[in-house]
Amino acid sequence: MESPIAAFSHQGRNTHSIASELEGVLLVSKDLFPYFMLVAFEAGGPLRFLLLFLLYPFIWSLSNIGYQHLALRLSIFVSMAGIKMSDVKAVAKASLSRFFLEDLGKEAFMVFDSCRGKRHVVTSFPLVMIEPFLREYLEVDCVIGTEVRSTDDGYCLGLLSNRPISLSTHRFIDVGLCSRLSPRHFLISLCREKYVSADGDRQRMERLPASLYPKPLIFHDGRLVAKPTPANVLMLILWLPFGIILAATRLAIGLLLPYKLILLCAAATGLRISADVSEQLPVDGKEKGTGGRLYVCSHRTLLDPVMISCSLQRRVMAVTYSLSRLSELISPIPNFRLSRDRVKDGEMMRSLLERGDLVVCPEGTTCREPYLLRFSPLFAEIVDEIVPVAVTVEGVAMFYGTTVRGYKCLDSFFFLMNPMPCYRLKFLKKVRSRKNSGCHVDVANHVQKLIGGALGFQCTNLTRRDKYRMIAGNDGVVRPPTSSIDQ
Repeated sequence: MESPIAAFSHQGRNTHSIASELEGVLLVSKDLFPYFMLVAFEAGGPLRFLLLFLLYPFIWSLSNIGYQHLALRLSIFVSMAGIKMSDVKAVAKASLSRFFLEDLGKEAFMVFDSCRGKRHVVTSFPLVMIEPFLREYLEVDCVIGTEVRSTDDGYCLGLLSNRPISLSTHRFIDVGLCSRLSPRHFLISLCREKYVSADGDRQRMERLPASLYPKPLIFHDGRLVAKPTPANVLMLILWLPFGIILAATRLAIGLLLPYKLILLCAAATGLRISADVSEQLPVDGKEKGTGGRLYVCSHRTLLDPVMISCSLQRRVMAVTYSLSRLSELISPIPNFRLSRDRVKDGEMMRSLLERGDLVVCPEGTTCREPYLLRFSPLFAEIVDEIVPVAVTVEGVAMFYGTTVRGYKCLDSFFFLMNPMPCYRLKFLKKVRSRKNSGCHVDVANHVQKLIGGALGFQCTNLTRRDKYRMIAGNDGVVRPPTSSIDQ
C-alpha cells in the first residue's frame, strides 16, 4: 500500500533500511540533461558542450515520444565518449555534487536521512557520475544505475554495459520512496512501506536549504555558476561575444588608466568596487620613509590585490603561491612568487615591504563558499603592524573566476566576463602582531576571526592542501616544497 511522503513517521527509524528513486524523488528535478551538459563542458570542452546543446531538440523529442532510454544513451555517448574515466569521476566529485545538493528535495531527504539502516538508491544516471555524490553526502550503501563501458587504458566508450545488475541484498527493505508517475523499479517492490513523492506538483517539492545539507559544501570546482539548463545555455552562448569584449575592456581600463579614473570607468562597464573603511587608511609608508604597510586579506579571486590597489588609489605589490605567466603579464601591479620555503619567503616579503605596500592572502588559495581557510602565520612573523582586509565577491552570475582543474591563466578573464560583478572590501582596524612574542599562530588565528566576523564567514582549519586533495586528488604542488609549510 502506498502513502504520501507527508504521512511518514520519523520516530524509531534508526535501524530501518530504505530504498529510493533519485530523479523526481530525492532530486526535485527529473531532467538529466543539464548534468550531462556539465560533464560535456568540464571534462570534454566547449565544442562537445555546443554539440550536445545542438542535439537537445532531438534528445527532447525522443524523451517525449516514449524513447527515454534511447535519449539517455545518446546523451551519455555525446558527453562521455573518448574522455578519460578519471576525468569524468573528477568532474562528478568536484562539480556535479554542488548541483545535486542544490536539487535535493527537503521532504524526501528528511525521510531518507531518518532511516539509518542500509540505504539503496535507484537512478538512471551512469554510476560514474552519481556515486561520488551519493556515497559522500548521503552515505548510500548500494547504488543501482547504468554502467558505462571503457577501454583497458581508461577511456570512456560512451556505451552502456550489458552486464546484469546484482543486488547486495535479498531481504525485504523497510521503507521505499518512489514517484507516483514513473515506472516502478523492481527494488521498490521489496519494500514493506511505500511512500510517494508529490510528483507533478513541483511547488510542493521544496528544495533542501544549505543549512540542512548532510555535509557542508566548502570546496567545489567548475566554471559554470548556474545549472546549464537549455535556457541558461542559450543565454550563455548569446552573451559570450559581449562577455569577451567586456572582459577585454575591463582589462584595458585596469592597465591603461590612472587610478583616479579606474573606479569610475569600471563602474560604467558594470564592475563595482565598494570599499568600507573602519578607520583612516594609512598613507604609503614609503612616502614617509618608514617602509610599506602589510595588507592581509581573504582570498576570493586572483584580482584581490588589484582591487585593494584600486581602493587605495596607489600601486601595491602582491605575493602569491602560484601564478600563470599570462596573469603576470596582464597584471597592473607587481606580483612575486612564494617558494613555500619559510625562510626565503619571509626574507622576500621583508625586502618588498621596504619598497612599498604589500598584499598577502594567507589562505594560499581561494574559497567560493562563505568559509575562511586556515591562515598561514608567516605574515605575522615579518611585521609588527597588520591591516586586515575583508574581501568578498558578489554578482558572479555566469562564470567562476577560480579553478583547480581548468586553465588557471584564464581565471581573471572569466571573472571579468560576468555582467555585473561586485567586489566588496572592508579595511579593518590595524592589528599589532607582537612579532617578537612567539605567538604568530595566535595572531594569524585572530586575524582570521576578525575577517570572518566582518564577512559573516565561518572559520575553518582546512588548508590549500585539503582543497586540492578533495577536488584534484593531489596536494596542489608542482614541485616538492623545500621545507615544511602547510599552504
